[in-house]
Amino acid sequence: MDWGLFTIQMLNGLQLGVLLFLLAAGLTLVFGIMDFVNLAHGSLYMMGAYFCATLTQLTDSFLLGVVLALPLTALLGWLVELIVVRALYTHDHLDHVLATFGLILCFDTAVDFIWGPTGMAIPLPEFLNGQVTLFGGLDFPVFRLVIISSGLIVAALLYFMVAHTRLGMLIRAGASNRTMVMALGVDIGKLFALVFAVGAAFAGFAGMLIAPITEASIGMGNDIIIVAFVVIIIGGIGSIKGAFVAAMIVGLIDTMGRSFLDQLLKVFMSAQNAETSAPALSAMAIYILMAVVLAFRPQGLFPPKVR
Repeated sequence: MDWGLFTIQMLNGLQLGVLLFLLAAGLTLVFGIMDFVNLAHGSLYMMGAYFCATLTQLTDSFLLGVVLALPLTALLGWLVELIVVRALYTHDHLDHVLATFGLILCFDTAVDFIWGPTGMAIPLPEFLNGQVTLFGGLDFPVFRLVIISSGLIVAALLYFMVAHTRLGMLIRAGASNRTMVMALGVDIGKLFALVFAVGAAFAGFAGMLIAPITEASIGMGNDIIIVAFVVIIIGGIGSIKGAFVAAMIVGLIDTMGRSFLDQLLKVFMSAQNAETSAPALSAMAIYILMAVVLAFRPQGLFPPKVR
């Protein structure tokens, strides 16, 4: 085995896992606390990327674009909660799905109307656009290391907020027993709006980090949101710890499977069949894992505690 390639793909898997966590963290809070199925969460990921691309062009600074785009994405999330989502809390999940699917179409059309259909590239500053030499003489893009580091820092800050602050106490309580939180006099409407806005900011931040690599494009969140739902189901709905662990597992499985599964399959079948089958099996692997978790631990690996 080429251990250099293995190490590089491990880092790529961590990068994917970090992006999935940023997307899944907000999604699991919204789903776990508010019991709201938000298919449009991926659209907020897309809008964060477009906001960052536009502000980067206007300010000629990627870092400043990210700093300005984060509160803008949170504000958009708050407006979506206020105008659309708030009226749907008492409805069943089918209404949530239909309404948020409509939001996806609205966001995609709005992006096409405002920015056009071709997508937007985000240029990186010179100090983020190079390679860094790791142990063993391996070269790895600086920006990918920044993505991993940023995601881990955000994960640590989010854990501290949820585990050690009053707001985190309310979030945990809301995930465990929303009725009791309301009975204790907490303004659940404000809490829901804040959680939705924070979740939007996390999703937007993930879009801002990946856009310099892939560019901001229409519908970029529609595929990854499916994987994000897989992550929160595996980790446990409403659990930040579960979202983090599951995102890392899913990111590594997806990346390592696409890189090395064909080599394993060549032991059992011809090289041509192995190269044809490996991508499909890699894509299936995370859904197989989800099915196994649902079969043996339906509440997920790390469900929130309920008292």
